[in-house]
Amino acid sequence: MLQETTEPAWIDAFEAVLRRCALQPGDTVAVLCESQSRPVLPELARLALARIGCQSFKLVLPSPSEGKMPPARSTGACAAIKNIAPVISALASSTLVVDCTVEGLMHAPELPAILKGGARVIYVSNEHPEALARLVPDGTLEPLVKDHVKRLRAARAMQVRSEAGTELSISLAGATCGGNWGYTTRPGTMTHWPGGLALAFPAAGSVNGTLVLAEGDVNLTFKRYLERPVRLTIENDYVTKIEGSGVDAELMRSHWAAWGDRDAYAVSHLGWGLNAAARWDSMALYDKRDFNGTELRAFAGNFLYSTGANEVAGRHTLGHFDLPLRNCTVSLDGVAVVDRGKVVA
Repeated sequence: MLQETTEPAWIDAFEAVLRRCALQPGDTVAVLCESQSRPVLPELARLALARIGCQSFKLVLPSPSEGKMPPARSTGACAAIKNIAPVISALASSTLVVDCTVEGLMHAPELPAILKGGARVIYVSNEHPEALARLVPDGTLEPLVKDHVKRLRAARAMQVRSEAGTELSISLAGATCGGNWGYTTRPGTMTHWPGGLALAFPAAGSVNGTLVLAEGDVNLTFKRYLERPVRLTIENDYVTKIEGSGVDAELMRSHWAAWGDRDAYAVSHLGWGLNAAARWDSMALYDKRDFNGTELRAFAGNFLYSTGANEVAGRHTLGHFDLPLRNCTVSLDGVAVVDRGKVVA
């Protein structure tokens, strides 16, 4: 489907996901969006919430101008709220916030106050509704993610290797670990749809080694499959060397340098995808404006390495790369949880 006119199947998908968020008739739900939001998403949320019998309201904020900064994409840090107290209060006092902002609230500075008020938040990733409808979570994803998060929290170290040359060592001491499966039922929590990830935000100075982006791996900030390898040397969290010839390496060097911020080179989070319904090849089938790429963060067996903001390490920056890699082996304390790109049962 190419047009974003409202389709019954898309309303069904929104209803299914919102019902999994344990909504009851009469619950108050805020639909948060901004002037640059994809218009069909809040409309689908409104119609689905009406079916459930919730009291919903739409809150629209102006999208901030980027000014002279480099373009920021897929940061997970919506800047539209601007700490406006009445906005935070309205969101925090709602049963659920359906987050239809462009970048989402995951790293937004206002999120802790919203969650502290008791609201739960679901970020509807800025995708074409067709992709969202394909990735409605079922009952199998939640226990799978919870099992892998439990393993991650119990581990002391993560090791990542690949035949392409990746050789990473990650200390998990002091890391914040979690995951999501596309819906949430507990007050004070946040999730995103599509879901299916187990992730760690490591403490400062925890990541060392070499990360090799091979042909067919993904730079989601650029919404681009790599055509030539890029080798990154990582020392105490920071990318210190970017090796490779061709446009893929040049684009990464240029974008990193444009921020003028050393913390843009540091690790944000890392983990692996668990969603068997998500597809690595889906990006080839959408125009860039129709695609945000959460599906490629979650496809089963990918190793996701991200640079940028990391609250656990005390780093805040808008420079951000999300880099899903295929064919990696991910081990926790020497035991593989992903073996050459396949999730270990």
